[in-house]
Amino acid sequence: MNEIIIYTQNDCPPCTFIKNYLADNDVAYREKNISNTQYRNEMIDYDAFATPFILLNGEPMHQIDMDKINSTLNIK
Repeated sequence: MNEIIIYTQNDCPPCTFIKNYLADNDVAYREKNISNTQYRNEMIDYDAFATPFILLNGEPMHQIDMDKINSTLNIK
């Protein structure tokens, strides 16, 4: 099973887009809002400084790569 973790922040249109996209395709994900200091520090540990930052099966995705998301999650 695929594991998706999305680091987000409030008022982030790309964050909302990817969360809605995954939900529309019945893909479960875990959201970590960086207003929580622990989550912000986790994200920075990956040298990520912008949201959404996605961990797709443990692999960092610093920008939304729809082709990679769709192929990994088998979304048509």
